[in-house]
Amino acid sequence: MSRSLLVVVSAVLTLAPVPLLAAKAPAQDLAAEVNPFIGTTNAGNVYPGPTVPFGMVAFSPEMTALPGKRFPIAAPGGYEWRANGVRGFSLTHVNGTGCTGASGDVPIMPVTLPVEVSPSSVDAITRYSSLLDHAKEAASPGAYSVTLDNGVAVELGATARTAVGQFRFPADKPANLLFRTSDSEVGSTDSTIIIDPSTRTVRGTVTSGNFCGYLAEDRRESYYTLHFVAEFDQPFDVGGTWRDATVQAGAKEGGGGTTYGTQGHPPAGKGAGGWISFNPRTSPVVTARIGISYVDEAGARANLGREAPVGTTVQQVQAATREEWNRTLGQVNIGGGSKDERTVFYTALYHALLAPNLFSDGDGRYRGMDGKVHALSKGQKAQYANYSGWDVYRSQLQLVTLLKPQVGSDFAQSLLNQADQNGGVWDRWTHLNGATGVMNGDPSPPSVAAIHAFGGRSFDLKRAYASLKQAATVPTERDLSRRGCPVLCVGQRPGLDQWMALKYMPVGAPGWGTASDTLELVAADFGLSELAQAAGDKAGAALFRERSGWWRNLFNPQATAHGGYIQPRNADGSWPAFDPAQEDEFVEGSGAQYLWMVPFDPAGLIAALGGREASIARLDAFFRKENGEWAVTKSGPLHAELDNEPSIGAPWLYNFVGQPWKTQETVRQAMRQIWTNTPQGMPGNDDLGQMSSWYVWSALGLYPLYPGRADLVIGSPLFPEATINRPGATIRITAQGAAMDAPYVQGLRVNGKDSQDSWLPASFVHKGGTLDFTLGREHNAQWGTTAPPSYGPK
Repeated sequence: MSRSLLVVVSAVLTLAPVPLLAAKAPAQDLAAEVNPFIGTTNAGNVYPGPTVPFGMVAFSPEMTALPGKRFPIAAPGGYEWRANGVRGFSLTHVNGTGCTGASGDVPIMPVTLPVEVSPSSVDAITRYSSLLDHAKEAASPGAYSVTLDNGVAVELGATARTAVGQFRFPADKPANLLFRTSDSEVGSTDSTIIIDPSTRTVRGTVTSGNFCGYLAEDRRESYYTLHFVAEFDQPFDVGGTWRDATVQAGAKEGGGGTTYGTQGHPPAGKGAGGWISFNPRTSPVVTARIGISYVDEAGARANLGREAPVGTTVQQVQAATREEWNRTLGQVNIGGGSKDERTVFYTALYHALLAPNLFSDGDGRYRGMDGKVHALSKGQKAQYANYSGWDVYRSQLQLVTLLKPQVGSDFAQSLLNQADQNGGVWDRWTHLNGATGVMNGDPSPPSVAAIHAFGGRSFDLKRAYASLKQAATVPTERDLSRRGCPVLCVGQRPGLDQWMALKYMPVGAPGWGTASDTLELVAADFGLSELAQAAGDKAGAALFRERSGWWRNLFNPQATAHGGYIQPRNADGSWPAFDPAQEDEFVEGSGAQYLWMVPFDPAGLIAALGGREASIARLDAFFRKENGEWAVTKSGPLHAELDNEPSIGAPWLYNFVGQPWKTQETVRQAMRQIWTNTPQGMPGNDDLGQMSSWYVWSALGLYPLYPGRADLVIGSPLFPEATINRPGATIRITAQGAAMDAPYVQGLRVNGKDSQDSWLPASFVHKGGTLDFTLGREHNAQWGTTAPPSYGPK
């Protein structure tokens, strides 16, 4: 989040208690159109609890695992609609992750029975959990509430760095509040708790990390410590602490971790925490204000005093956060559409703007990847964390930067800062101040290039480019190492020496899926070429543009009887046996699904496939079954899978073969089938907002296909009207005849002039302008005959 927005929230909160409620209402309550429960099942892995845009705190339930599941949590986001038990409300979450979770720190659980058995013991797996009834639950941007089966009514709110919770206990039962300090979603190596009834304070730490650690024995490591300070508005008694199976009633201090066990997950019977007790007759309603910091306890205290000072109520915080979400959502103002369509759209926009996450304290300090405390760089407003590079370089960072260039700039600077602190390595998937190495390729160059292309210019471009160029041309010891491989390789470009020598990634090289590694690396080099151009390195721009064409070295024109494919290749140049339906040497997709992943040079791919007609036939077979039915998801490995990243650029390629109406209908079909106003209505992991950003762009009728450029490929708008407000420019879109079943463009006027182009130049993003579509239910083969540009090697 930008410093300006943080100041707004902090300033309002310090006007306690009435001014928050009296704040001027926004022109539109767009937060009312968001349903945070979309994607909470069917592997969406999102969470419904409150957070601000790009917030450090996300205060949300941790639910018990579904029956038969061997992991202690319900889902990587902590929440699963189909589960029915709550084991606590955690202070931090990461939106839509895969693996088995991340963060979920310090679950806090109200219980109405005596604490006689350790909450970490094998005998207490569900003892201190409570059933959840969705009929007694509500969520909206900035607010979450539930009345648990144990009778406790819970209200949650959040500022950027604080959580505020209200717990209403029944008068006729014990009133205890557990702090499961060790129970981060994937475990911990240590935690502490100090209970001080004289100051009504509970404070402590948890040391954790281990994101995807179960996938690599040598990457099960902790890399962050969260500090928390919780202050209460009511007096309490010391309950005690526990460690593993041992309870120490009356103890004021304790600690311990779960460990990561022998399989990379916290084992049963391990853990630590403490609890406090209230008098439900004299203090039935309790408010906790909790500040967090990844630096130290002083930072947590200062964040709490700055953003949620004494007297702040959960209702005030909820109102302020809702207002902030209305300002942010209001940057994309749509008109028309059905209630469900509007809800799906604004929920997707909401999810797309949850990450990256604020990581610096209010005073600008943050803990780096080197474990040291750092200050913000010159001109930087905030340090951000949580970067799922393999995912978000495709369209999420473009959307974030389009709307909030300062956040995009700060994120680019944050990535550079992390690389400086990580021995020059730009990690693929950073979690807080940890380098996890998750996924493949080198997504940082196209990410930074995309931020720059979409107007994020307040970062050190030349130093970022120099660092990325060094990483792309000089193999390091980590690049040569197989530590963490295949999924969590420690090198920025595993096998870089073989990449430069052979001009493709051969079977057997370090990495994860050498064919998909090759495709990811050519996208990385294309993005690096764009950065070189921006930084004034013409020779570098030419070098990396030439390297972006190395995908051709894996294109086998005789791969199968059905035509050529990009396929794995041995170091000696020979071709191993290949089946396009298999995932061998590919990542989270088949050879057939990866064929289309050359988003910067579709014309080059089309030529390799035999030209326009051959490519049209191949695309048609990719998106349709033999009987003509749609195949946009769950139709087998020879067809598209638009619930995951490798396929999501493919529908837009019809624009390059002169049939843009097929882009329009294919994208609309995916929107209809996959995205709905239900808990199931999200395609797989949201991946820190990437999949949601795809929907937002698609509903606007535009898509940033090129990695690292701001040219936009045109689809068709879902809504009759849309206005995008970004600093210094406005984009206005009208679509006469727009409807879910009317996706076909009949005509387009760009800034008042008729256009046959099925794309927009980068200048349109920067200057803004008007797009006036006419849509219909029948395709128009005469519109969009001018194909978008392709950027192959010169």
